[in-house]
Amino acid sequence: MTLFAPEYRFIRIMTELQKILYQTAIVPVIRISDPAKAAPLAHALVKGGIRTAEITFRTEAAAESIRRMLDAEPEMIVGAGTVLTLCALDDAVSAGSAFIVAPGLNPKIVKEAGRKNVPMVPGIMTPTELEAALELGLDFVKFFPAEAAGGVKLLKAMSAPYSMVKFMPTGGVTMANAGDYLSLKSVVCCGGSFIADDKLIEGGEFEQITRNAAAVCELAAEYR
Repeated sequence: MTLFAPEYRFIRIMTELQKILYQTAIVPVIRISDPAKAAPLAHALVKGGIRTAEITFRTEAAAESIRRMLDAEPEMIVGAGTVLTLCALDDAVSAGSAFIVAPGLNPKIVKEAGRKNVPMVPGIMTPTELEAALELGLDFVKFFPAEAAGGVKLLKAMSAPYSMVKFMPTGGVTMANAGDYLSLKSVVCCGGSFIADDKLIEGGEFEQITRNAAAVCELAAEYR
């Protein structure tokens, strides 16, 4: 029995996650410094039509923010991003994270996520890193940093020999270029911080976040 065998439910869970993220099309990548903003943020996203979010572990408030978002909107699918250590993975899972995202590929974290039956989307930027992910049994990865690495042109080229792999490009994705990524068959969804960036959250501009979410849903409808 291998780590990613069906007995561990990992393959099935990853497939279900891809279906959810495919419909979302653009996943808000969010950094929260104040957990008190988590509940109104969750309400704002759901009001705008988005029920999926990635809360980055770049602040000490990440785990508590995930808990509060799920308490406020139990039907949301909230994941944890920037998970760089096994301790962060434990905190993310304990907080109720539905999936794990990282900027790079750390085999130890990927394997531990598999043992916990939590789907993980590690980051890759090159064919060599992609083959390392395939060796771990993964066929869904984060393409990061998307724009800096070469954008749509590079991702399209890399998708040709690795047609079995699906991607979540993140890093430099905006409303202006998201459609270019979503038009690729290999792209499940994009990660974007523009929906609810630091300034909007810190300023309590939740109505604007709702409007951004609604605009993203309109864009997603064109490709999904």
